[in-house]
Order: sequence, then C-alpha cells, then structure tokens
Amino acid sequence: MTTNPDASTESLTRQILEASQVGPPLAACTVVAAAAGSGVEPGAKLLVLADGSTRGTLGSGANDGLRSALEEAAAEAIPAHTVATYTFTPAGDPLLGRRSVEAAPETIEILIEVIEPAAVLLVVGGGHVGRAVAELGAFLDMSVAVLDDREEYAHQERFPFADRVIHGDFEEELQRFPFTGNTFVVLVSRGHLVDELSLREVVKHDIAYLGMIGSKRRTRTVLEHLEAEGIEQARLDRVFTPIGLDLEAETPAEIAISVLAEIVLLRRGGTGAPLSNAGATLVEGRLRRSATIEATA
Repeated sequence: MTTNPDASTESLTRQILEASQVGPPLAACTVVAAAAGSGVEPGAKLLVLADGSTRGTLGSGANDGLRSALEEAAAEAIPAHTVATYTFTPAGDPLLGRRSVEAAPETIEILIEVIEPAAVLLVVGGGHVGRAVAELGAFLDMSVAVLDDREEYAHQERFPFADRVIHGDFEEELQRFPFTGNTFVVLVSRGHLVDELSLREVVKHDIAYLGMIGSKRRTRTVLEHLEAEGIEQARLDRVFTPIGLDLEAETPAEIAISVLAEIVLLRRGGTGAPLSNAGATLVEGRLRRSATIEATA
C-alpha cells in the first residue's frame, strides 16, 4: 500500500478538490478528538484513496493498528458514500455507538467523509414519468439533467428543479454527455426504440446505475438486440430492467418512488426488505401467493 505521511495541507486540499470535481472518490478521515498520549493529533487528516493508497497522517505516534482499522473503515465507506463519525481505542479497536473522549478518555473519534463528484441523475425522456423521476431526484439532492428530443418536453419551465435540460438528438447528446462513476441514468423515453438507441450509447460507460423502464418482454427484446450487435453480456447484465423495486406502482409519482428507492438501495447498500415484523410477514405472504400463481399458470 502506497503512503505519503508527509503530504502538506495544500497537497491534501488539492487532492480533496480534485476528488470532489472529477473523482475518483476518496475518504477524508479527520481526527475530531483524541485521547491524551495516544500519539494522535486532533485536526490531523488522513486521505484514503479508492485504490487503497493514503495521503497524510493521524499523528507521529499513531498506532499501526488504529491506522489499519481506519483504512479498512474508509475503504468500506467509499462505495457506501458514507459521512459518519467512528470511535476507536488507541490500539484500533472499533467501538459501537458514539462515545465522547470526555466520557471515555481512552477513545479516539474520527470523522470519515467520502469526497466525490456530485451524484448526477440523467433522465432520458421528459414525459410524465421522467418529470416525476427528475423532481424526486432533485429532492434527494442529486444534480439532475433531463434529455428529450421534443422541444415541448425539454425546456427549463417544465423542469425548474433540474440543473440542466437538454433538447436535442438522443444519440448525439448522449455521445457528448460527461458520464462519471457517480452518474445514474434512467431511461424512461416515449418508446422502446428510443430506449434501445439510448441504451446502446450509455451501456458502454462505467457508471453507477443504468435502469430502463418497460415490461420484461419488451426489455428482454431490447437486450437481445444489443447482444446480437456484439455488446458484452457483462455490460448488459448490469442494466436494471424492468426498473425499480416491486411496489406495484402505477402513477408517475409512484413509479418515481420505486426507481429512486432502487437507486438509494444501491448507493447505501440496503436490502429493500421491510424493517418491521409486520412488513416482513406481509411481503412473505405475497411472495408465497405469487409463487403459487406462477406454479399453476
């Protein structure tokens, strides 16, 4: 693992700025409070990069076990987009729950904050569903872009909450769109032919999420067409389609909730399972009924 304990404050700031603008993401680990004599300095900052290398230091006398535990926590935080305070002993043993140094002088508190470009939600299709998806994405503090080739569906007045509204040819605009590893794309255009054209352009990029609306039959046909064209199966397997979680959503707003719930689940690492016993029982019953219907169909 590559380390650079002598990185200057200016160098660390420059690295953080670069990560926030273009990536790749990193975890900035800042010492909030430290036990006296631990060798860890309050205010010290250690950057853990996505490739496992580090910049900065926790202090001249920081225990190797603490540094190792922190690097492990930071590596897990990056794909989960975490911002949280972690508590350790000077030896690096993680402590569950927040315990202040004042209450327990033997502890060290470190803020881990993932620095990355803003999550961009690109909605391809400015119809009723596209508008609902874009509005909910903006509510979740995503930077929203909307693309449609119809002028009446691609103007700022229709999407006042979007950062960017693009009116133009789907293929041309997608070829020039600045995709990053933190881009989430939702294909909800007016028909499967447009979705297929858009998918062909987007699937070649390494992005965070690519979802396409449509029935299982329709979306399977689209994927089969692209597979026949020679697009790698591994890339097609990463397409979330049919899109969203199974909420039996019908209205544009309900569909938007289903889609953004899936995106949040992917970003935060959830399971989508109900948290309550009542909810779990309800879902289990519906799954059993669904399996029975399919078996007898």
